[in-house]
Amino acid sequence: MIVRLKEISNEFSSQLDDIEAGNHKIKDCANSSIILCRRTLHRLKSLLLQKDFKSVDNEIDFFRNIKQISATPLIYYSEVRSFELQFPMANTHTQRKYINKKLTKLNRFFNLNIDFVQYIENGHTHFDQQYFTRTFLDSYHIISSKFYFQDPDFTTARDMLLGKIKAYRKFIEYLQNRPTEKRQDYSTNQSKAFDSISNLKWTSSKAALTELVYALYVNGALNNGNAEIKEIAMALQKVFHFDMGDFYKIYAEIKFRKNSRTKFMDTLSTGLISFMDESEN
Repeated sequence: MIVRLKEISNEFSSQLDDIEAGNHKIKDCANSSIILCRRTLHRLKSLLLQKDFKSVDNEIDFFRNIKQISATPLIYYSEVRSFELQFPMANTHTQRKYINKKLTKLNRFFNLNIDFVQYIENGHTHFDQQYFTRTFLDSYHIISSKFYFQDPDFTTARDMLLGKIKAYRKFIEYLQNRPTEKRQDYSTNQSKAFDSISNLKWTSSKAALTELVYALYVNGALNNGNAEIKEIAMALQKVFHFDMGDFYKIYAEIKFRKNSRTKFMDTLSTGLISFMDESEN
C-alpha cells in the first residue's frame, strides 16, 4: 500500500507544478492548488481506510513524509489566499505594516513550538512513534487552536503541526518578497473619480491648507492614522485643484509664527461655533 500512496503523491506533485507554472495570478494559483490538495488528501485517506500499514515504520513514513507532500501546500496556499483577500489597498505604509504584523504572528508560532521545530530541523527520530503514529493521538495535546477536531484515522499527534512548520517557512519567504506598491487600477480609478467629482477650488492660502494637512495627519483622521503627510497633501491638492508648493517649508515657517501657529484652525473653530450659535436663535 505504501507504494500506491507514494504514486498518488508523485502524481500530485506533477499536477501542482503545472498549476504553479500556468497561473500568473497568485489567487488563481492558490484556489486551484487548494482544490488539488484536498482532492489528493481525500484519495490518500480513502486508500488508507481500505488497507492499513504493514509496519509502524510505514505509518511513520506516511505521516512524516508522504502526507506532507499535499498537506503542506494546502496550509501554505490557504494562508496565501487568506492574506491576499485581506491585503489593504491603501498606501505602502499600511501594506508594509500589515505584512509585518503577519510576520510577527508567524515568528510567535515558531517560538511557541521551538522544541518540536528543533526536533525536526536536527533530524531526530526518537519520538517518531509518538509523533507520527495514530496510536498516540490522544496522548499529546493539540497545539494549534485551528485543530479542534482531528480525524483519528488520518491524523497523528504532530503531523499537521509539521505541515504548518513547513508551510509557514515558505509563507514567510512569500511575505518578505511581497511587493507593497499600490494597485494601479485602484489608484487610476481614484484619480479619475477626483477629477470628475470635485469642482471645488481652494481659495484660501497655502499656509491655511498646510495647517489642514498637518492637522489631519497629527489627529489620525485618515486611514486609521496610517496616511502619510505627503499622501494627504497630494490628495487635497488634487481635490481642490490647488498647488501648495513646498508644504514642508511652509510648515516650518508656521511653527515660528509669533502669534497663533494655528491661525486657520482657530478661524475654522471660531467660525463654526458662531454658525452654531446663530442657528440656535
